[in-house]
Amino acid sequence: MANGYLIGVDIGTYSSKGVLVSADGQVIASDTLPHGLDMPKPGYFEQDADQVWWHDFVKIVKNLFQKSGVDPKLVLSVGTSAIGSCVLPIDAQGRPLRPGILYGIDARAGKEIEFLERELGRNEIYNQAGSHLSSQASGPKILWIKNHEPEVFKKARWYLTSEAYLVYKLTGKASIDIYTAGGYAPLYDVHKRDWVDTLAAELITTREHLPQTYWSSEVVGGVTAEAARETGLVAGTPVVAGTTDAASEAISAGVAEFGDMMLMFGSSIFFIMKTAQLIQTQRFWSSNFLEEGAYAFLGGMSTSGSLTTWFRDQLAQLEIEQERAGGGNPYAELAEQAAGSAPGSNGLIALPYFEGERTPLHDPRARGMWFGLSLKHTKGDLYRSLLEGVAFGIRHNFEAMTEEGVTPRRILAVGGGTKNPLWLQIVADVCNLELVVPEQQIGASYGDAFLAAAGIGLYSNLSQIKQWVQAKEVVKPNPSFQETYDFNYNIFRELYPATKHLMHRLADRLIE
Repeated sequence: MANGYLIGVDIGTYSSKGVLVSADGQVIASDTLPHGLDMPKPGYFEQDADQVWWHDFVKIVKNLFQKSGVDPKLVLSVGTSAIGSCVLPIDAQGRPLRPGILYGIDARAGKEIEFLERELGRNEIYNQAGSHLSSQASGPKILWIKNHEPEVFKKARWYLTSEAYLVYKLTGKASIDIYTAGGYAPLYDVHKRDWVDTLAAELITTREHLPQTYWSSEVVGGVTAEAARETGLVAGTPVVAGTTDAASEAISAGVAEFGDMMLMFGSSIFFIMKTAQLIQTQRFWSSNFLEEGAYAFLGGMSTSGSLTTWFRDQLAQLEIEQERAGGGNPYAELAEQAAGSAPGSNGLIALPYFEGERTPLHDPRARGMWFGLSLKHTKGDLYRSLLEGVAFGIRHNFEAMTEEGVTPRRILAVGGGTKNPLWLQIVADVCNLELVVPEQQIGASYGDAFLAAAGIGLYSNLSQIKQWVQAKEVVKPNPSFQETYDFNYNIFRELYPATKHLMHRLADRLIE
């Protein structure tokens, strides 16, 4: 094994994290920076590429060097990941022309989706892209820029996603990894692994404005002299293409064999299962994975950790004040209150569709709900019902997967939500499934470091992540609560179709 270190940096929705690891995966230093996101209008979510994405990358790399005392000359390679897929237009000089438009939580392009489905054909898009268009797709958001911000569209030289902008700042080269390019439907053909030259390109933008594609562990270039001055890295240090945070998190979780599935508890829920073939279904997504010969079967819910953040900020002022006074953690306090609520939340059911829903509903106009409220309900009931609502959404996804003939061999739970043992147990109980929790819970930045290692030949393929990751525990379902959860789940499943038309009427007044 080579002497030296790898750096991995991940830019998340609410925070960024970086690690410096040895060539055999030992964490030498880590660093985290919180940040926010902008919501200029309901359904619109953005972040500033320089003030958030690049700022955090630079600060974290400098902090890693300071904390570890490692000489930058000993860094062998750098890997990055970030929220995605996002849309960031930059000009010919590499300057962002507007804030980056975020992934599936941003639902601004609903009309563009309808237009593209009319013009291109819904089934034709599905056959080529591997999935139907949804708020997760980047193509409609580029078309939104074309329709609503024509001056930005006219000046755009490249459309990059979040991690691709970091790679651009580091190397001066416009790139995108093959996995993330699949999120640029309907501009990308997952079968040919290439940008399209069809009507979609005429309607949205041509391949001249779309970057070169790479496998995630391929080296795009070396750190430029300018980037070296900003970051403290040594000029010429190899930089791999990286990928979207969820895919890198899957690597960090130990997704190595076909049938391994990552269940990521982030600001949203994301599923990635490694498969030997491209599995196309009407309700889920499919894509190339991070290396030749591997594919991804994917799904995702729009809100998860963002619900607990919302609840803390809006309904847990007492807990926040206690934290400020040096007396506790609001999330721990809320989890304790939720644990005091009985399974089933005393008859309270929450729909977690606060920003629409991705799989299996594919409805950006779905909305959240508390159903069954009475004067007896407590804050603990409210909070627990949100945790259970997310679990019900996960169960809905797993049931839909089963109907499509897809069954994971092993489920690896990762992300911030795994810090809440109650939530993991609720998901295991509701879904009647075992959850494997990896020992290493650093997250996507750890996967980035492994991609960086593979990119320079320290590992021959990504399945060798098994050498870095071990299981910490297995959360098993408790059959005692199955009847209660089945009862509430059946009502949960009826609430959305019964109120869908009302949700849409409300949403249509807010999203233009």
